[in-house]
This record gives sequence, structure tokens and C-alpha cells, in this order.
Amino acid sequence: MKLPFKRLITLFAGTALAGLVHAADLKEIRIAVPDLSAGSQHSGGGITDVLHSQQIFEKAFADQGITIQWNYFKGAGPVINEAFANGQVDLAYLGDLAAIIGRSNGLDTRLLSASARGVKHYLGVVPGSGIKTLQDLKGKRVAVFRGTASQLSFDAALASQGLSEKDLKVINLDFNAAVAALAAKQIDATWGSSGLSALQAKGLAEIPLTTKDLGGAGSVQAVLVGSGKFVDEHPQVVAKLLKAQQQAVQWLTDDNHKQAYIELVSERASYPAVILTNDLKDQKLSEIFPSTLDPVFLGKLQNAVDLASKERLIRKPFQVSDWVVPNLAAAGL
Repeated sequence: MKLPFKRLITLFAGTALAGLVHAADLKEIRIAVPDLSAGSQHSGGGITDVLHSQQIFEKAFADQGITIQWNYFKGAGPVINEAFANGQVDLAYLGDLAAIIGRSNGLDTRLLSASARGVKHYLGVVPGSGIKTLQDLKGKRVAVFRGTASQLSFDAALASQGLSEKDLKVINLDFNAAVAALAAKQIDATWGSSGLSALQAKGLAEIPLTTKDLGGAGSVQAVLVGSGKFVDEHPQVVAKLLKAQQQAVQWLTDDNHKQAYIELVSERASYPAVILTNDLKDQKLSEIFPSTLDPVFLGKLQNAVDLASKERLIRKPFQVSDWVVPNLAAAGL
């Protein structure tokens, strides 16, 4: 049924007015970040530590009276997806698998930007175990934090060697619990981030390989996603936020800032600086932190979706191209 022209004009005006009302009503932007800190401060690493420490978003929205609420979750991606489902957060910086699981499970999220790419992961094993390769893990007890980027990273690493989780005894432990279990020799191995280097330094773990040794198989991508409701109701706010984010991206992708970045994250996360120094010794920040949703990055995300579906980490695969908000994701990038 066709609507009269005057009726269409009235509907359009009403929609536009509703958008203005929503913008006027916005008092805060709620951002979720997985908390990787081992101390009393919060740290998400990467771009979130730069944004938070430099108060880039706070300054960008001060003139509109909009505050920024940073929410750090020790439960990482799975808990953040619950927060999205309950309408408790508007935006989230997530590793690839958590964001993919949320979307696959029906969360109405929108892909807004990349936040990291090619992030290394490590295999930590009990000293003297004789485990040198992924093949050596067959039948072993291996801790992985399910539902996070680390699980997808591990599955990708295994797949590169013709293996899957079925070949091992996989135990679901969060990062801190996995480190404690490895130190206590309650497990044979764990798969995680550079924090495992701290155990190695204490002689409590060996690190026989990283994703770098596997030709990049299992390296992690990270993204910024927003709730569909928030993105639809506040497109101008999202565009402004993405433009402000570029200040952090420009600082972070300047390789002259590498030492300053290492010191920033080490201080916030309560990690020895040597851990991040060793992690980044063969990588450039300019390679890890571009925010563009370029074809290569989107291709790797699609590969991640396809692998997650194959390994039954998600029930419904989807096209990453349908996840992107073209008119917003390009803003300021």
C-alpha cells in the first residue's frame, strides 16, 4: 500500500526528530574492554590503553556533556557478549572469536573498525615435558580460555598442523587460572598471549613455539563493534568517536613510540616491560594497529568465521561483509 506524500513527509520528519531527541538524550557512552591486567589497574592493551590514558574520547565529547564509561571485564569476551545481550554496553573492543560468536548467536552488533591484527600467541609447556611441537600435544592436557580469541587462535594453529581439539584433552580455564595450573604442573600446556613469558622467566614454563614459528597461523585479529541499537540511534556520535579514535591510531602506529607504548602497557597491566619488549621485538606497531577494514583484514576475519563454523565454535556462519557499516566504518579512516 502506497502512503500519501504528506504522510511520507510526516514520517520522515518524525524519524529525523527522533534521531535528534536520541542524540540530545545521550549522556554517556559505555565501552567494554577485556581486562588483561595482573594488578590493581585496568589494561586492555593496544589501542584501549592509549585511548584511556590520553582521555581522547573524554576530550572529544566534553563539549556535548557526554561522559565515557570504561567497563573492564575479567571474564573477557563471553561476559562482554552477555553485557551486549542485556543492553549494558554500547561499544566493545574484542578479539575476533568473541565478536564472531556474538554475531553468530544473534547479537545485533556492527563492525566499526579493526583494533589489532597479527597478534602473536604462545604455547607454554611444563619444563622438561619434552613438548616441542603441536604434534607433541596429542593426548595431553591443554588449557584454553574457551569463547575467546585464544581458542580460535589455538584451533587455527592446530589446523595448520593437521590437528584439532579432538586430538587433545582441552580444559577450559581463564588466563590467570591457566597460568597457575601450568606453574603447579596440573596441566601439560596452555595457549595464550605474551604473559606466558613471565612464567618462562621464573623457570616455571618453557615456550617451544609461537604463531610466528607457524608462519602466522593462529595470529589474532581484534575489532571494535557497536550494538546495532546504539549505532542506528547515534550515527553522528559513532562517526565522531571513530574520528577521535584516529588520534590514538596515529600515535600507536608511529614506530618511534614503541618504547613509550611498552612502558604504558607494562605500567597499567603490571607486567614486566621485558615481556612486551620480547613480544614486539620482531614486529612493528605500524603493522599491528592500523584501524582500516581493508580487504586483507576482512578476508582474515572471514577465514576466522569459516574456521569457527568448521570447528563448531559457532552454529551459524555469516558473511563479514554484511557486518560492516560502510558509511560509518570509513569515517575518519
